[in-house]
Amino acid sequence: MHLPVYSHPTLTVLVDDSDSFLKSLSFQLDPMLASKTFHDTSAALQWLRQSEADDGVLLQVNFDMQNLTGDQCNIALDLERIYRIGEQRLRFATPSVLVIDYSMPQMNGLEFCEAVSHLPCKKILFTGTADEKIAVNAFNRGLIDRYIKKSDDHALDILEVEVAALQRSYFDDKSETLRELVLLHNYHFLGDPVLASLVQHLMASMGFVEHYIFPNPTGILFLDKHGKAKLMMIETEQGMYAQYEIARDSDAPPSLLDALLARRVLPFFSDAQGDGMYSRQVGDSWHRYCAAPQVCQGSETYYWALFDLPTHYFDQQPYAYAQFLKEHAALESVAA
Repeated sequence: MHLPVYSHPTLTVLVDDSDSFLKSLSFQLDPMLASKTFHDTSAALQWLRQSEADDGVLLQVNFDMQNLTGDQCNIALDLERIYRIGEQRLRFATPSVLVIDYSMPQMNGLEFCEAVSHLPCKKILFTGTADEKIAVNAFNRGLIDRYIKKSDDHALDILEVEVAALQRSYFDDKSETLRELVLLHNYHFLGDPVLASLVQHLMASMGFVEHYIFPNPTGILFLDKHGKAKLMMIETEQGMYAQYEIARDSDAPPSLLDALLARRVLPFFSDAQGDGMYSRQVGDSWHRYCAAPQVCQGSETYYWALFDLPTHYFDQQPYAYAQFLKEHAALESVAA
């Protein structure tokens, strides 16, 4: 298990020629699972092709003509732009999972999947007519990711579980290149299954619906459905000692230095310019920037704590998922 570099709620697209079935299905699904329905495959294809989303180019390729040969280049990764995806209003309208019926008049479900095979969406064949042989063949050809019979016991529960799993897989695939790059630097925890399990537990227990890696200080930014931001600051033993060294070199009070050496506090100096580290203007008021760290023992020892993230870290207030759900439901109601 590992963590994607970021994740946020997305749209599940339901395609079935029965309009009444679509309305019943979308009504029965978890209300936190935003969906868009189509009973016409041509309309669904047109919408999907128009909605191909791009979160923004995070990688920049620079060719250094003086110091490198023509076939070499430097790659720069703008880490700050990752958490700023949370400012983008259209992120929740990204289609990540398609749930497709097999037997439809214009084209069958597999023909539909083939028509959108270039998209990164995950695909579920959710049908009452296709047999196992057709589904296995489609899976082996890479046209579908799951197959669920409408007649299965607890089919709706199975569908919700599989949609959630495929949404996670969607972000795994989408951020794979980014994850491989950041793993080379200060984000080893992304590949640690123990830390990944802890993050998933925090998201489930505290109502977080989005996460993004955060650059300074190193950690993970969470957003709940109302757009409230929490920073999970994560330090290793080496990082904790670096905190001490920076505070010591900035003439921090002895009480802070003792607490840092004893691993009793994890500080996030959120008013400081830049990296959130100690600076002289903090003075003796350092207590209000600190939390008692919790320890996660994975492939190495991690010290972590949750902090409120001040609004000045954003250019604009993150667009809340709850607001999107409200506006999306209103639009779908008008369209119906």
